[in-house]
Amino acid sequence: MKIGNREFELEGYTPYVMGILNVTPDSFSDGGSFNTIDKALQHTEEMIGEGADIIDIGGESTRPGYTVVPVPEEIERTAPVIEAIKARFDIPITLDTYKADVAEAGLKAGADMINDIWGLKADPRLAGVIAASDKPGVILMHNRKEADYTNLIEDVESDLRECIVLARNAGIPEDRLILDPGIGFGKTLEDNLGVMKHLGEIIDEFKLPMLLGVSRKSMIGLTLNLPVDERLEGTIAVNVAGYLAGCRIFRVHDVKAHRRALDMIAGIQRV
Repeated sequence: MKIGNREFELEGYTPYVMGILNVTPDSFSDGGSFNTIDKALQHTEEMIGEGADIIDIGGESTRPGYTVVPVPEEIERTAPVIEAIKARFDIPITLDTYKADVAEAGLKAGADMINDIWGLKADPRLAGVIAASDKPGVILMHNRKEADYTNLIEDVESDLRECIVLARNAGIPEDRLILDPGIGFGKTLEDNLGVMKHLGEIIDEFKLPMLLGVSRKSMIGLTLNLPVDERLEGTIAVNVAGYLAGCRIFRVHDVKAHRRALDMIAGIQRV
């Protein structure tokens, strides 16, 4: 799959690290740390130096109880940062948004793909905006408003199938789709652990690339009884498990540690 000007071999052994750049004042982990262009550029440079393959930019926190950001404000937060990064660095950029107008502005600013936490279900215009662009790619994340499942894995697969249909009906090519099991979204702790346990089955069901975004999330904090700033080891463990299940893109805060850990497990798997 091509993202930006780079080819990603998502069916092989190579792991790809997506560095998180939150240009928000209220993200659960790093809110307010990178919400100016200078700070964002500095952190982007750091993540590239540590081995990031993609930068994921978000202008609205999606932590539990988050406040919805008005569209003009979200555009103001993200579009100038995208433009600045593209002017300075040669790295693919994904824009984390579920809003059509924000996506349209971000794609015009230089974003290479949209990362939608609602899998095209929140804004009925978003799929068309993506399809109409010259970079019609999207990450479809599993999500639900309520953690109410009859059969967890079957329901997650059914929900993801609905997202794929929305993309297909809008004209987004299937080879431009990446899935995300949505760890931490619309799920209890037990649900999150269950999805991780059966992640390989979900990947086998769809035969599409899978992104995993578990960095510092509550699943890790609750399992290990640790605060946000002490969840690195747990995050690495979950991402290595995700790699062994078949994931190849990993959305993380701690780029250097994951670059080393994932390259190590990939080296073993290649033998």
